[in-house]
Amino acid sequence: MKIAILGTRGIPNNYGGFEQCAESLSVGLVAKGHEVTVYNPDFHPYTKNDFNGVKIKHIHSPQNFLGTAGSNFVFDYLCLNDALSSSYDIILELGLITAAPSIIFCRKRKNIIVTNLDGLEWKRAKWNPFIRFITKSLERFGVYFSDFIISDNTAIQKYILDQYNKESEFIAYGARKVDNPQRSLITKYLKKEGDYVLTIARLEPENNLELMCDAFINSKSKIPYYIIGNHATSYGEFLKNKYEGTEIYFLGAIFNKEELDAFRSYSLFYLHGHSVGGTNPALIEAMSSQSFIICHNNEFNKSVLQEGGLYFNNSESLTAILDNKESIKKRSACVKFSLKRIDENYRWHIIVDKYEKYFLKILDNK
Repeated sequence: MKIAILGTRGIPNNYGGFEQCAESLSVGLVAKGHEVTVYNPDFHPYTKNDFNGVKIKHIHSPQNFLGTAGSNFVFDYLCLNDALSSSYDIILELGLITAAPSIIFCRKRKNIIVTNLDGLEWKRAKWNPFIRFITKSLERFGVYFSDFIISDNTAIQKYILDQYNKESEFIAYGARKVDNPQRSLITKYLKKEGDYVLTIARLEPENNLELMCDAFINSKSKIPYYIIGNHATSYGEFLKNKYEGTEIYFLGAIFNKEELDAFRSYSLFYLHGHSVGGTNPALIEAMSSQSFIICHNNEFNKSVLQEGGLYFNNSESLTAILDNKESIKKRSACVKFSLKRIDENYRWHIIVDKYEKYFLKILDNK
């Protein structure tokens, strides 16, 4: 097969979840004998035209002129327009919203477009009602005009069927194995020796950072709470100002996998507050690192973690978990359960196999 992967900030990954998906999926498919091209924005620091056998196509992004949000729509259009002029068997769009206008405008085509929906972007707390309306509209038309849809979570799959009466293929996100994490890698970040609480997330309202911080402050905990993620945003500044002088420390963005693995592996509790949807990479990476996870109680997280952690609904319930001495006694059983789920469902070789089989099925039925 000849496959193009669009919709990310490029590979090798130095940004986030979809970028890691593009990297792991493309390299895995090449290893299976397929020809794969990943579209990179021209601001990506990797300038070569090949990465581990994957072809890299560099496309201009007007990010400096239009900003991140506006440039994403233009960049996605430029990528899709270029891909449609090539003889790809499958064009995989990672992310729907910014790609939706391009998919709609280019609906007269011979190429097959498969779109991974990601989460429910219109539910993000930072959007005002008008932006939510636009985002929901883009989601609706993007789903209708994509040839095929991939859901990375069973709750998302059900949502697409209920909302749009359209079937989608469930293929989750993958997690890499964590081997022998070294605590020495993170001592430079630690404010104290000993135990700590951890969150790795984008600092966005829908990830419930303020709720989790309030719960931690109201608990009896005397250990540090480290939050890893870019805090050079208005919401990040708000959080830093609110919790200045407490045991909550904002460490900024860290991309080194070995350091992140060590952080997760040695944490006493890992707090996961994501609520917008999809199979969140931070959650399955915490599961793979054998973190003891306390998770926001919603259908997306529960479909992934299941019995592999504890759940909170609000600040008060999270404080109660942190203060309950019985909570830590559940660590061993939860970690064992979640690691088994990762090994059976979320390893990258499993995910690559599922993408390959689905693409071949699409082409066989063409």
